[in-house]
Amino acid sequence: MTDTAQPLEADSEGLRSRALQALADARRRTELLTSCVDDGELTAQHSPLMSPLVWDLAHIGNQEEQWLLRTVGGREALRPEIDSVYDAFEHPRSARPALPLLPPAEARAYAAEVRGRALDVLERSPLRGAPLEDAGFAFGMVAQHEQQHDETMLITHQLRRGPAALTAPPPPAPDTAERIRSEVLVPGGPFTMGTSVEPWALDNERPAHATFVPSFFLDTTPVSCGAYLEFMADGGYTDARWWRPDGWAAVREHGLRAPLFWRREGGQWLRRHFGVVEPVPLDEPVLHVSWYEADAYARWAGRRLPTEAEWEKAARHDPATGRSLRYPWGDADPTPERANLGQRHLRPAPVGGYPAGASPLGVRQLIGDVWEWTASDFLPYPGFAAFPYREYSEVFFGPGHKVLRGGSFAVDPVACRGTFRNWDLPVRRQIFAGFRTARDAGEDQL
Repeated sequence: MTDTAQPLEADSEGLRSRALQALADARRRTELLTSCVDDGELTAQHSPLMSPLVWDLAHIGNQEEQWLLRTVGGREALRPEIDSVYDAFEHPRSARPALPLLPPAEARAYAAEVRGRALDVLERSPLRGAPLEDAGFAFGMVAQHEQQHDETMLITHQLRRGPAALTAPPPPAPDTAERIRSEVLVPGGPFTMGTSVEPWALDNERPAHATFVPSFFLDTTPVSCGAYLEFMADGGYTDARWWRPDGWAAVREHGLRAPLFWRREGGQWLRRHFGVVEPVPLDEPVLHVSWYEADAYARWAGRRLPTEAEWEKAARHDPATGRSLRYPWGDADPTPERANLGQRHLRPAPVGGYPAGASPLGVRQLIGDVWEWTASDFLPYPGFAAFPYREYSEVFFGPGHKVLRGGSFAVDPVACRGTFRNWDLPVRRQIFAGFRTARDAGEDQL
């Protein structure tokens, strides 16, 4: 079984143009996220779970300098004395405010200077030969890294108190007259998981390998806030039957009774969303739930979370051709009609949206809207090789982290594809995560 998804264009000028666009898109978003608040908000730590925004800004520049200027370009270091300050593994987020951080104006100037020099490196690179330069990998990696930190900064904006600093139009509403099945049967059999041909795929997405998945049923859409409220109303947070031991301990320790940012007031559930308090939108996917909460809901509903392999098969496998696609809709890049990505709308679309982005079996919103927790631990694929450094993936492998798939409204298309893997601790709730559920197929369906 081979990896048959069609990759990015392979000619040098097409790749150079794509890399330039990806870097520019990421920088525009970084500038938006760091210019919409004053310097005091940039240097403050809005939660011990997150860095000050100004740390992310200079870290983006420092990583770009280390990989594009020094490693790819062979240039001398601009600011070697700050490398340790912006080393994410050396300092936990809670400790970063105490570091000698570059002030906002200096951080902006540093990131801008690095970018100017990086574009010169891009112009001179042959985009082939050395592994980091082949197909523009290093430039795609840096663009993805910046966009991932942009998502992290957007989470910080959600956590910060005070008036809204960001606005965006609402996502398109689904066709309310359209009838959508609640679940679909995903036929059993082998499929190609992962990729060996996507030029900018990261090491944990590689290599492509044949994986057998038995038949199963999968929700057609993510679980909605309205459905989650039914779990809550039925005593979901007070019944230990539905919870893993560690999850139940977290419920009791922290007094959990709803997703993060929700509160009960005047007889209705409200939520705080980017500085605005609003009634919980019943038709949107539930957001800001931990893996433990997702797992407890699935148990309450008589279902389970899908495994990572099940999720990817539903998102990529075309039963008619046997091919594994880049995305649920095919090999073409995401467009606004296919998926809610790139901070375009600042919220998930109502469940059932984006019919143009459906999989061959009719599963919707697999890409964008909310990250989806899976049942799986974050583990390497057979034949995994760390590249270009162990700390990107390898140090996180094991039962401590759970896999999320599909991206969210906060993810840029450059950092989201059918093979892309995210991971986090099962207690995390500040991330833009939701879920969908699955169930085993009966013998009569096999």
